[in-house]
Amino acid sequence: MDKFNERILLELRKDGRLSNVELAERVGLSPSATLRRVQDLERTGVIKGYRAILDREQLNIGVVAYVSVGLNNHSRQSQLAFQQHIMAVPEIVECHNITGIYEYLLRIEARDLKHFQRIHADVLGESKQVRELNTTVVMDSPKDERQ
Repeated sequence: MDKFNERILLELRKDGRLSNVELAERVGLSPSATLRRVQDLERTGVIKGYRAILDREQLNIGVVAYVSVGLNNHSRQSQLAFQQHIMAVPEIVECHNITGIYEYLLRIEARDLKHFQRIHADVLGESKQVRELNTTVVMDSPKDERQ
């Protein structure tokens, strides 16, 4: 990873839809050299893909919450069962296996508090593996590099 690859990644992180010519201008390389580098970063898996950044307000997402989940049992089987339980729930947009007093940290996006409450009770509360839930509702996000 040299300074040109780092600059390419920085620029693509800001705007993944940059044309190769514009990207080349921003990083100070020729378009052909830039294209080769981007393709190499994609081929080696440094760049895993590109995605659209969606406006939550326009999608009617009024509540973003992080839920820490403690499991009854720390076995791998229990973890896999919990993971499978939540995978089909579109409102659970992130699931992280973490260290500390909880096993998982979930990011949940819901229309409103009633919608969130249904996910909390009907999905998480009904999981046989769940021992404890601790919820933090996002009030504002002054820095969020996903946006």
